Amino acid sequence: MQLTGAEIVIRCLQEEGVEYVFGYPGGAVLNIYDELFKQDQVKHVLVRHEQGAAHAADGYSRSSHKVGVCLVTSGPGVTNAVTGIATAYMDSIPMVVITGQVPTHAIGQDAFQECDTVGITRPCVKHNFLVKDVTQLAVTIKKAFYLAQTGRPGPVLVDIPKDVTQANAEYHYPKTVSLRSYNPVTKGHSGQIKKAVQLLLEARKPMIYAGGGVVLNNASAQLTRLTRLLGFPCTTTLMGLGGFPGSDPQFTGLPGMHGTYESNMAMQTCDVLIAIGSRFDDRVIGNPAHFFRADRKIIHIDIDPSSISKRVKVDVPIVGYVADVLDEMLKLIESSPQRPDPQALKEWWAEIKEWQRKDCLKYDRKSALIKPQYVVEKLYEITGGDAIVTSDVGQHQM
Repeated sequence: MQLTGAEIVIRCLQEEGVEYVFGYPGGAVLNIYDELFKQDQVKHVLVRHEQGAAHAADGYSRSSHKVGVCLVTSGPGVTNAVTGIATAYMDSIPMVVITGQVPTHAIGQDAFQECDTVGITRPCVKHNFLVKDVTQLAVTIKKAFYLAQTGRPGPVLVDIPKDVTQANAEYHYPKTVSLRSYNPVTKGHSGQIKKAVQLLLEARKPMIYAGGGVVLNNASAQLTRLTRLLGFPCTTTLMGLGGFPGSDPQFTGLPGMHGTYESNMAMQTCDVLIAIGSRFDDRVIGNPAHFFRADRKIIHIDIDPSSISKRVKVDVPIVGYVADVLDEMLKLIESSPQRPDPQALKEWWAEIKEWQRKDCLKYDRKSALIKPQYVVEKLYEITGGDAIVTSDVGQHQM
């Protein structure tokens, strides 16, 4: 069946089960828009700025756990979208970005609204493609969706010149795709998992430090089971909030520069620290040299091998999906007769409770000015905890 490149793009989105495309039209993508409006399986959400398209696709992905898709035109369309693409890249959000490009014969000629999309976005995408041959369009889009949602998720960009959307080709969408140079490890090494479990069971001052990987991999139930089974204190990053109940007595609050005294002290003085889907960023540990302690063992679970020992040297690295690794750990712990020393754990919790008595989050409740903390607390009380509070980035967010 012969189809135009624009028709192929829409057919590929339909094959992937895409429900929504967030976009803003422009000359280089008009052919794709024409085909988009000839069908009703894939719905288009019109934004008012390309940055909004990228952020909307990112937000859709976070809330639905599906691949977000955005569609923007060449030149300023792409450059406007870069902030949203970079956000998705930093937070490991699966996204496919379809961008228009000037016709192939005009690439490199400083054509109207031309920019080097591949070069500009290379630092903030998991991978990007420039499709110069319409016969390669379907398989490239298949690769984009595959790359976006496997291994460590992230945004993948497909740049399509306008003449490619007009050209005709035989349509075939592959059922599967494999890339010789891309074979992510998803199942944790059993030997490393056993080492990690042994360290946890022998720990006298353990600490669980969980990040966004727990939320992205739907591993909240496993993290909660592990924390309660072992009786350990738990802290989560901003990205990891919701991975463990914030109202649970085992939750010590956020770590880092905007975190609680008890979480920071526990992370600094523990003898075994297990990092689960988190990356030891500067807002959490500050200077890595100051965070280092030779007598503390660190276990790090992450799908991305490049994130392990990137900022902090770890003793037991485990590459794999957080949910799968925690499932294996839970099986080993539940089948083992050994449990952490209850007396040592009791003494460790007593130490943490001393730090908690400092009440580091207290504020002046008698002030004539209404404090933001007071507003959030009251909203929590009025709604019975069923309130979602959002804010912009900055000190007021923290």
